[in-house]
Amino acid sequence: MVGVKVVLFCGGLGTRLKEYSETIPKPMAEIGYRPVLWYLMKYYASYGHHDFVLCLGDRGAYIKRYFMNYDEYLSNDFTIRKGGDEVELFKSDISDWSITFVDTGQTSNVGQRLYAVREHLMDDEMFLANYADGLTDLNLDHYLSWFENTGHIASFLSVIPSATFHPVMADQEGTVKAISSAKDAELWVNGGFFAFRREIFDYMRPGEELVEAPFQRLIDAGELVTYRNPGFWACMDTFKEKLMFDDMFSKGHTPWVIW
Repeated sequence: MVGVKVVLFCGGLGTRLKEYSETIPKPMAEIGYRPVLWYLMKYYASYGHHDFVLCLGDRGAYIKRYFMNYDEYLSNDFTIRKGGDEVELFKSDISDWSITFVDTGQTSNVGQRLYAVREHLMDDEMFLANYADGLTDLNLDHYLSWFENTGHIASFLSVIPSATFHPVMADQEGTVKAISSAKDAELWVNGGFFAFRREIFDYMRPGEELVEAPFQRLIDAGELVTYRNPGFWACMDTFKEKLMFDDMFSKGHTPWVIW
């Protein structure tokens, strides 16, 4: 499909990652030598979606500086000649990306951030959105083709949560009847990969959290659908998950790198 805009919610406080850093916003936590945000943007760009709208908030200046001072030479092969006066870069990461930076408030929720950037999206029939802390091996073309064919207004990716969670079944007295791994419990959660038609804004009100009142209105209208991805998905929400990503990267196991 033709490329569409991608809204990335980059302004959260990231309190559960503060043991990793007090100064780096959560989407900028690194896997190897690139931040999660870069991997996510590269993922979308590999499917032809190069136009990004970053909803900034807490430590937004860090994200601005990262892209304003982006050094292609740190992550791509190149040749220098004449003592560095001539540089031949073999490929570029972001030269075809368009990035709009919007300050959407220090403590705004996701719904408020999306509502704050609606003027950048009203000319678009459809757009994508993401929490900016999760990575997946999802075939995005298949997901978006499916969503277009449904004719609905909003969709999100359903994923299997981390096996570190253990759903519990118990009776009224608290006697446990079963406990299992989340991966074995047929439990699906919102993975934060959204596709919306611009009519989403008709279901939103200022100040509301996106997946609460607006999603309930969509549910009542039969306009919210979900796409299940049983493949790889993980988010960097805690320091433990940061270590998990680091371990995967060190072993060369990077299923989110689909390009």
